[in-house]
Amino acid sequence: MMKAIPAALLLAGLAACSGSGSNPASTAAPTTPAPVVSAQDALATATPIKHVVVIFGENISFDHYFGTYPNATNPSGEPAFTAAANTPAVAGLTTALLTANPNSTNTANGTGAANPFRLDRSQALTADQNHGYTAEQNAFNGGAMDLFPKNTGTASSGTGTGPFFTKGLVMGYYDGNTVTALWNYAQHFAMNDNSFDTVFGPSTPGALNLISGQTNGVTQVVGSGSSALIADGQGGKTMISDIDPSADTCSSTTSTATMSGKNIGDLLNAQNISWGWFEGGFDLTATNANGTTGCARSSYSAVLGAYTTDYIPHHQPFQYYASTANPKHTRPSSVAAIGSSQDGGANHQYDTSDFFVAVSAGNFPSVSFLKAQGYQDGHAGYSNPLDEQAFVTKVVNFLQQQDDWKNTVVIMAYDDSDGWYDHVAKIVNSSSTTADTLNGASTCSSGVPLNGVNGTPVQGRCGYGPRLPLLVVSPYAKSNFVDHTLTDQSSILRFLEDNWLNGQRIGQGSFDAISGSIQNMFDFGNGGKTPKLNLDPGTGQSS
Repeated sequence: MMKAIPAALLLAGLAACSGSGSNPASTAAPTTPAPVVSAQDALATATPIKHVVVIFGENISFDHYFGTYPNATNPSGEPAFTAAANTPAVAGLTTALLTANPNSTNTANGTGAANPFRLDRSQALTADQNHGYTAEQNAFNGGAMDLFPKNTGTASSGTGTGPFFTKGLVMGYYDGNTVTALWNYAQHFAMNDNSFDTVFGPSTPGALNLISGQTNGVTQVVGSGSSALIADGQGGKTMISDIDPSADTCSSTTSTATMSGKNIGDLLNAQNISWGWFEGGFDLTATNANGTTGCARSSYSAVLGAYTTDYIPHHQPFQYYASTANPKHTRPSSVAAIGSSQDGGANHQYDTSDFFVAVSAGNFPSVSFLKAQGYQDGHAGYSNPLDEQAFVTKVVNFLQQQDDWKNTVVIMAYDDSDGWYDHVAKIVNSSSTTADTLNGASTCSSGVPLNGVNGTPVQGRCGYGPRLPLLVVSPYAKSNFVDHTLTDQSSILRFLEDNWLNGQRIGQGSFDAISGSIQNMFDFGNGGKTPKLNLDPGTGQSS
């Protein structure tokens, strides 16, 4: 039988074994390392948002994607969409607009006269519609919104009956069985049904308005007499259509232009705020799976059954400004330098692949603009909503895996409407050039137009143009919310200015001075508690 050990002796032995008395620090509670705060998160901001990612898609009107939201047809074999209870209504296609639309009764539309009709998921590939500055004004017909087939409609190729094979195609719309991901983002986060193209016309004016709120102050550098430029009434010119940037090695060799004035990049640079424009195909050193490289990189789409060029110069707005251009597509000096002004001459202009690499490495710029490679940008004719959906969900799913998701917002916006039908008009700025026809020859509304870059009222900026989708995806987004605030592309610019720059404006007649705010789509008092939503890139449904 073991003899009991006296308690005093036992305690003394334990103290000796533990070193008690000889090393008091050994019994102290372990210290917790201070959390590492990135340079971007350390910046003072007006809201809890520290990272803005703008996915800038191509050529979609609001009614084209959300006209019947939140009611989907749900045919057998297609991804289903069922709206949550109490889903708010949008200013969409009413029964009257669907069954007795003025575009179906106006005989001037000829054989293209049609009511809005559902485009099936199997019809994801369509013809590109006419989205010219003048054509869209003619379609608006003084606000009657009844001459779209005649002026912006283009028939899809092939044989068959129905409006798909006539100019009435322009009246087609998708629902939640095709643009499923976007409808699900609208369900779980916030969207705006009163947001517009800042001016009439195609991609380049829309992209310029996103970053500067200004299309005046353009000079043709290569070629002469381009129809993309029009006299502004003050001795200068305004851009009303697509023309390649002069400062880009991939641009046209026959017709290019450059912009004067400031853009948001200049304002961010002045405050040492990291930012970048990330566009598919911008890295000319990469080689694609099909062997293409340089400016000719191309990617295959199974939906199209064809290859599409990755990089499109006139979609890259910062290349029009000497201060923010990267003419030779110089690569950043390192991953850590992406977004900074010391990026080795890349000048904040990168490939989309650089965005994923930088964020994965912990270098998440404060402001990021993302433009998908051609086949995924949503532009009818060479892209489609299914390939677009794959890109958008890839970005959002990826960002939701990052620690910085807690203070990030993804803004989904578009550069123009492609000419697709939308039934809402809102004109806030007038113009009287030979290209303006909204209210008659050389007339688009009335009143004194906004100033140009030289501080005097200029012509060629009639707007707002067509209504476009606008969504906000963030832990701070209101959930299942539809905002009706009047906004436009430059409202995104305004948010960046308000969040990081104490409300500083571009000046020089930028639309940001009159644009509405997107902040009603946020709930900054919710503690960033809006749940994540991971979606399947193929179906757009919750994964």
